[in-house]
Amino acid sequence: MEGVTDPITQALLDDWQRDFPIISRPFEQLAQTLGVTEADVIARLAHQKDHGRITRVGATCAPNIVSASTLAAVAAPDDRIEEVATIIGEEPGVNHSYLRENDWNLWFVATGPDRAHVDAALARISERSGLRVLDLRLVRPFNVDLGFAMRGDRMLHSMGRTVDGSVFRADDRPLLQGLMRGLDLIPRPWAALADRLDRSEDDVLARARVLVEAGIISRLGVIVRHRALGWRSNAMVVWDMDHDAITKAGPLLARQPGITLCYERKIVPDVWPYRLYSMIHARSRADAMATLTRVCALPEFRDVPHIPLFSLHCFKQTGAMVANPERERA
Repeated sequence: MEGVTDPITQALLDDWQRDFPIISRPFEQLAQTLGVTEADVIARLAHQKDHGRITRVGATCAPNIVSASTLAAVAAPDDRIEEVATIIGEEPGVNHSYLRENDWNLWFVATGPDRAHVDAALARISERSGLRVLDLRLVRPFNVDLGFAMRGDRMLHSMGRTVDGSVFRADDRPLLQGLMRGLDLIPRPWAALADRLDRSEDDVLARARVLVEAGIISRLGVIVRHRALGWRSNAMVVWDMDHDAITKAGPLLARQPGITLCYERKIVPDVWPYRLYSMIHARSRADAMATLTRVCALPEFRDVPHIPLFSLHCFKQTGAMVANPERERA
C-alpha cells in the first residue's frame, strides 16, 4: 500500500471499503475491531483524506436505478484539452473525467436525478465546447462495484447482486446524495447528516439499512483513491462484440483476475462500434498488458477487435449526483 505503512491504517482502509456500520457511533465499532480509540480512527481517516488517499466515507449507488448516468467522450484537439476538460468538469453532475489514449480522448461520466438532467448536461458540454459528445448508455452491468485490497494486489469484487428498486421513496434521494458526498468524520456522523436533512437519526439509519439491503446502495464504506495508493495504470479496454456474444463473454470477462469493472454499452453507429467495456487497474502498464494478454487468449476473446485506452490524467473524481441541489431538502 503505497504511502501507508502502518498496519492499523492499512486494515482501516482495507477492511472497511464495504459494510460500514449503520449505527449511531460507527467509528467506535471500527475502533473496537482495530484495538484503538474512536478518536484515533477518525484522525487516521481524516489524515488519509487530507493527503488524497481516500475521497470520503460514504456510498456508491447501483447505476440507473434511482438516478441516471452515462459514459461519454469527446475528441478534443491537443491544444484544447485543458479548456475542454474544464468545461466538462464545471458540470456538477460529472463525477469522473479522464484523459485517455485515443482520438476520443476526454472520457467522463455524467450523472443526474433523471435522464433529462443528463441529456441537458451533455448538450451544454457540446454547445460550449463545439465538439460532438458520444453518449454511451449502459445496457448491462456485469461488475460495476469496485474495491481495492490495499494489502496485496487483489481486487474486491461484488458481482451479480439483485437490486430491488421498489423500496425507493422520494425522500431517500437527499439521503443518498448526502452519502455520495460522504459522512462527516465525527463521532456521530449519521446524526449530523440527519440534522442537515431535517430528519431524525433513527429515521436516517433505518432508511440507510433498507437501501443497503435492497442493493440501491451498492457499497457503503471507505472510498479510496487508487492512483494515490499505487494503482496507477488504468486502462479501459473496449471490445467490438455483438450483443448475443456478450451474453456469455461479459460474465466470463468480469470474473478474470485483474479485470475490475465490466459492462455492455450502446454503440454509436459508424463512429464507435464497441459494446463491451472492461477496466484494468494495475500498478504498472506491463502488469495491465499482461492481464489483457491473458484475456485475449480465452477462446471467447481470441481475435476480437479491441482497444486499450490507458488513462493519462484524472481531471475529476467525486460522488454521483442523484438529487437536484435545490431540492435536496425533501
